[in-house]
Order: sequence, then structure tokens, then C-alpha cells
Amino acid sequence: MKLPIIVLLLFCFLEPLYAKEQIIVNVLYLKIQQAERPTLSNLDPIPEDLGLKGAELGVKDNNTTGSFLGYKFDIDVKQFEEGDVEAAKLAIKESAANYVLLDMNAEQQLAVANDEQKLFFNVRSYDTSLRNEACRANLFHTLPSYAMRADAFMQFLIKKKWSNIHLLEGNSAEDAAFADALRHSAKKYQLKFKQDAKWLLDGDLRRQAAAEVSLLTQKFGDYDVLFVADEWNDFARYIRYNTWKPRPIFGGDGLQSLAWSSVFEQWGATQLQSRFKSVAERRMQNEDYAAWIALRAIDEANVKTKFGDVTSQRAYLLNDAELAGFKGRPLSFRTWNGQLRHPIGLAHQSAVVAMAPLEGFLHQRNELDGLGYDKPESTCKAFEE
Repeated sequence: MKLPIIVLLLFCFLEPLYAKEQIIVNVLYLKIQQAERPTLSNLDPIPEDLGLKGAELGVKDNNTTGSFLGYKFDIDVKQFEEGDVEAAKLAIKESAANYVLLDMNAEQQLAVANDEQKLFFNVRSYDTSLRNEACRANLFHTLPSYAMRADAFMQFLIKKKWSNIHLLEGNSAEDAAFADALRHSAKKYQLKFKQDAKWLLDGDLRRQAAAEVSLLTQKFGDYDVLFVADEWNDFARYIRYNTWKPRPIFGGDGLQSLAWSSVFEQWGATQLQSRFKSVAERRMQNEDYAAWIALRAIDEANVKTKFGDVTSQRAYLLNDAELAGFKGRPLSFRTWNGQLRHPIGLAHQSAVVAMAPLEGFLHQRNELDGLGYDKPESTCKAFEE
């Protein structure tokens, strides 16, 4: 008699999730092509489906659950030429989807994320201002900010007692944004860059790296760590092993601060890596992970609110809803700016060195809030309304 009773109880619990007809959850994925940046090497081409394959896996995972509970995710992918913001706006206006994944730069996201009846998810930009003064109440961020990545580095420095640090900044807007985040983070953790220089060499480092980099870094004197703010890994790949002093390189082609890496193996991460590779036939990258976890958040919000309206789902996500992200800690959204709390991996091409927040960096609310702008530091006002 016990088995029929259990089955009946299970049916009573799940019955509200079922509809007479299958529930369709529509998601819109918007990608605006970004200007190609000329680099010294083409060894690391950016996959054309970067981000998209993460979303595809997210839909597939959601539909595995949905096949039992009577719902199905459909994703509509729209890709636009560089700078075509108006076409993206029109796509949002014409779409019935309540959820929009934004694969575009920060300026473009601010131009299109205006429909208060939809939830938007930033899966491309690390820009700190999107989480601060330029934040939007309906814009969530599943990619970590520059500030979060920078703070992970600083915690590691303190743990290793490496305080003599130098910074070499590249010439792109992204390099400048990350360098600013590093300076802010260093000040936050009571550190300071002893040397703060711009990358000015414009020769062909494939032939001249040994001489040029050695001469440049000789001027720095002694130091514990050289930070390289080169988000495109343009010149940074030629820095390591060519410096005057044999010292660690953080950033660029050295130790990286990442939302996700193919070398993440713990906490069931290998399972996710394997599933992604079967879908994409390549390794999972930061933007793929951001798109995947965004789809998982949308799924969680729908199931837990019994497919409630956008307002109730937003409230649910901002009420410390926990997501399983294969990173050793439950992930959740910050109530003051919509940023997903992330452990940040410090890794090189072959292994994870550490996972921040590091042991000993405590917080009164959540240790993950030690990474990036905490509530008292935040200048985001939209989430206060």
C-alpha cells in the first residue's frame, strides 16, 4: 500500500506544475557582432558560437526536467551586424519572450534593455558601470564584473604575502576598464601598484619579444608580481618568460581570474564540461557558462513560482534563490544590483590554482559578497525602487 500512497502524494505535489496543454517558455537570445580587433596572433580565435552554445545546453538541460513536468523551453536566436542596435530593439518589441539574453557590449545593453515587462540577462559584458550607476532594475548579470575578477587576484596576493606589484596596461577600452578595476581593488585591499605603465611597444613581438620585453621590464626593478591588463591576450602572450626578472604574471596569458575554465574539475564540473563538449565540440568558456546559468535561473524561477508572472519571478530570483553552478557554493543574485554571486577561479591553461573567495576572507552576509562591489559600495539605485 505504501507505493500507491507515495505515487499519489507525488502527483498532488507536482500537479500544479502541469497544465492541460504543455507550457512553452520562450527565450530570446540577441547577439550583436562586435568589431574585430587586430591582434599579433591568431592562435586563439573567438568561436563564432561563443555564448550561443551555452544557451543551447541550458535549453537542453531545462527541457530534460520539463519533459517530466509538462513544460518546454524554446529559444529564438537573433544575430545582427555590428552596431545594429535598432534591429535588436525591434526584435525585442516583436518577441513574445519574457526573457532576453544580451550578447553585446555594455552601451548596447543599456540601449535595448528598456522593456519593464521582460527580464534581461547580461551574458557578455564585464563592465562595472552596468552593475553600478548605469544599472537597470530588470537587467541581471550572470557574467562576473571586472571588479569581482580583480578582487579575486588581490585576495590571492594577500594570501601569498606578495605586496610588491606592478601593472602593465594595454591599449583597448577593455584593457583600461580592467586596469581601473585592478587599481580600485588594490586600494580596497590596502595594496598599491609600485609601477603603473602603459604598453607602448608596437613592433612584431613574435620576433622581438626576448629583447623588447626584457628591456621594458628591466626598468621596473624588483617586484613580486607583474599584472598585465590585456583582455584580448594580444601582447600578453609574449610577456611570460621574457621579463628581466623571473616573476609570476597575472592576467593575459598568465594566471587568469575566470568565471569558468575547461580546467575546472571539482564539484561535478567535469559533468558539465562533458555535456557542453558533446553539444559544442569545443571547450566551455566564460560567456558560454554565463548563458547556461542564465537559462538555469530562468528555469528555476518558473518552476518555483509555478510559472508566475515576470514580477513574481524577479522577486523570487532576488530573494536569495540558490542555483547549482558546479563551483562548490550555491549561486544567487545580489539584491542591490542583480549580479550573480560567483566563486572566481584563479587558473592557468592546465590547472586551477585557487578558487576565490579564499579561506579567511569572511563576510557578515555571504563570503561571495567580498568579490566586487558590496552593498555599501554600490552606486546602483534602480534596485532600491
